[in-house]
Amino acid sequence: MGSCAHHDFIPVTLCLVLSPMKLFAISDLHLDHRANREALQDLPAFTDDWLILGGDICSSPRHLREALDTFCARFAHVVWVPGNHELWVDDRDPFDSSVAKYEELVEVCRHSGVSTPEDEYPLWQGPGGTHRVVPLHLLYDYSFRPGSVAAESAVDWAVESGVLCRDEYQIDPGPFASKAEWCRARVDYSRHRLRECSDGTPLVLVNHFPLRYDLVRTMRIPRFSIWCGTRATEDWHREFGASVVVSGHLHMRCTDYRDGVRFEEVSLGYPRDWRRERGIEHYLREILPGPAQARYHHAGPFWQF
Repeated sequence: MGSCAHHDFIPVTLCLVLSPMKLFAISDLHLDHRANREALQDLPAFTDDWLILGGDICSSPRHLREALDTFCARFAHVVWVPGNHELWVDDRDPFDSSVAKYEELVEVCRHSGVSTPEDEYPLWQGPGGTHRVVPLHLLYDYSFRPGSVAAESAVDWAVESGVLCRDEYQIDPGPFASKAEWCRARVDYSRHRLRECSDGTPLVLVNHFPLRYDLVRTMRIPRFSIWCGTRATEDWHREFGASVVVSGHLHMRCTDYRDGVRFEEVSLGYPRDWRRERGIEHYLREILPGPAQARYHHAGPFWQF
């Protein structure tokens, strides 16, 4: 596949398909909602293409298995990253923590031949040129906030505006002391792997949360931004030679350009966020070969309805 092998990573089969036609992406399918689950069954086959699943696909391992059965039957290869919903745990779960649940979800993906952030990064060799597809699991550290707000006051600052993310009581970062500490560990781990893979091959970086603060658009609930990423990744698109960065989480479908790099927010969303009559296939975003229009240096958002 590529030069990113590591003795701790388990290779995933079907990682290289000769000349697939397109690389698509979608996130935030929220299959816990029955309407979204039913719509998924109408998705046609894209048997020569790859699909990136950008997190918040569902919140249970059972639903993830069912979803992967559907996607793997319709696409040549699937790449998955977790969102915050996948990490939710409560007293009914068999998991000691969100970390343990994440590890179980990785095994679910591996059983289906799906690439995860813990595996060898698959090499795309189709239209748009050779790219390494890099699934990331980075979380957030509350740093997407104004400089006048201290880190320890970030959640209180958001609550003052009437906003409290469910993550605060449903993501258990143990054995890490906090979600911010887990985030730092994931950033360090991912940065190390990216440096190991720095061979000049352009990257498609995939993370559920936006990698840049300026791309967080939460106009109706602006202080929700603290649950949307980390400033530690602001320059990763340049540092690691990305040509495309894929994210979700915001339910604000759009395309942006920063420093000549294309950023794609690829959410589907809750049933209220999309039009059922169009079908899920309408919302699959083409990542490679990508749009035919000229590449911008700094532009957007170009909204994707």
